[in-house]
Amino acid sequence: MSEKNYLTTDFTLRSWFLTTDHKRIAILYFASLIFFFFIGGAAATAIRIELATPQADLVSSDVYNRLFTMHGIIMVWFFLIPSIPNTLGNFIVPLMIGARDLAFPRLNLISWYIFMLGGCITLFAILAGGVDTGWTFYTPFSTLYSNSYVIVAAAGVFIAGFSSILTGLNFIVTIHRLRAPGLTWYRLPLFLWSLYATSVILVLATPVLAITLLLMATERFFGVGIFDPRIGGDPLLFQHLFWFYSHPAVYIMILPGMGVINELVSCFSRKEVFGYKFVAWCSLAIAAVGFLVWGHHMFVSGQSLVASLVFSFMSFIVAVPSAIKVFNWTATLHKGSIHFDAPMLYALAFIGLFTIGGLTGLFLACLAFDVHATDTYFVVAHFHYIMVGGMVTAYFGGLHYWWPKITGRLYSEYWARTAAMLIFFGFNLTFFPQFILGAEGMPRRYHVYPPEFQLWNVLSSGGAAILAVAYLMPLFYLGYSAFFGKRAPPNPWNAPGLEWQTSSPPPEFNFETQPVVTREPYQYNERFEAEPQNA
Repeated sequence: MSEKNYLTTDFTLRSWFLTTDHKRIAILYFASLIFFFFIGGAAATAIRIELATPQADLVSSDVYNRLFTMHGIIMVWFFLIPSIPNTLGNFIVPLMIGARDLAFPRLNLISWYIFMLGGCITLFAILAGGVDTGWTFYTPFSTLYSNSYVIVAAAGVFIAGFSSILTGLNFIVTIHRLRAPGLTWYRLPLFLWSLYATSVILVLATPVLAITLLLMATERFFGVGIFDPRIGGDPLLFQHLFWFYSHPAVYIMILPGMGVINELVSCFSRKEVFGYKFVAWCSLAIAAVGFLVWGHHMFVSGQSLVASLVFSFMSFIVAVPSAIKVFNWTATLHKGSIHFDAPMLYALAFIGLFTIGGLTGLFLACLAFDVHATDTYFVVAHFHYIMVGGMVTAYFGGLHYWWPKITGRLYSEYWARTAAMLIFFGFNLTFFPQFILGAEGMPRRYHVYPPEFQLWNVLSSGGAAILAVAYLMPLFYLGYSAFFGKRAPPNPWNAPGLEWQTSSPPPEFNFETQPVVTREPYQYNERFEAEPQNA
């Protein structure tokens, strides 16, 4: 390992907690997100243990409500949304564009502190007694009836939202202003196109969530008629505002994952991404159309039939660019020289699981089927196939891909492949039975259910146990590799991106000399294979 790199410049706590180096801030986010991931995972484990039998053996109804609320809030706002942008994005974006840092390094550090403040307030709400409204905070329960720590939890989410806005703003300015000479928009890696689209959504949609939570607190504290029809409010207004943010938030979570998959599929099939420009513009199309489909969460809310038909149609439209990406990944694999390294196993798992999640999303976009499936386990399974099978799988794929660059160390390929296959098997055993449960009518958010549903719930809980073990495995072999792993060369995958043209781990300011880009991205040709170190 080089003597001079971002990990060895200074070892004091002050140098870490006051750092403005994007790489160190990415490590701070990484450690924070692992912490929140296992808190949310612990709640999920308790839920699956409870659901292994039809009776209430472990917790009461009230505690069960607080468990799935804690799971949802922690996982959505403190893991899924920030995971790839704030860890991999923070570390990789400046390296990918040949810059010394993000455009606003101090703002980047402030974003982490704001995120941690929001996380600590939310944890206080959980430790003080929890919240029982579900992660959606639906009114009138959240404003009138719930006696749990609604406002405290909402305040935590409200504050964390500012961290997302600042991160998105930083990425947008960085990609616009700090690209290396020669790095035109159509030479950008597709990971950056995805992060750019994500950042636009973060900046435009997150303020709506903040306003919604503020209005909810106003009605709860001061009795102002905003959502309560008895005092002049509109009962559907909360759902419109909440889903105007929360459906684009789905794309905040999945678009960075799609960006990671572009890098992995291209690298481990040794081919240029098929239809580069289509994939790039599809990211922006998903971001734009994603703002117009929020009403498909409200088909049974009482909104007009015309509105439901329009939202149903738009939901089918937003599936088109997502499908184009899947087709292009498949075409990239065609006749490629495929290497089944651990990151590629995660990429292949992503494509399969995301496709199942996307296709079942089309079912839910159909008015007739959605009325049947609303608030059943079918929705739970669909959501987790996109968010966990898709986004979390991509996160693990990206983490393994860039781990040698981040730490300067190689991990055990055997254990990494084993974990990837166990995650795929455990995930499907956990969530595929839930499609069947939902189709048969089992509602979500109930911990007591008829005995005829037990078989599928036992299978699901068994899969969750496998999944929990599989998710713990990287903690050990990656942790071991960070200290004792074999030292990584600058470019262990022989990839053409700028991030691989500097040492592993990178020096404090990323590059010894300003790189100049002279070729298109993803040039896995014979010339490059012979000259991998030239930008």
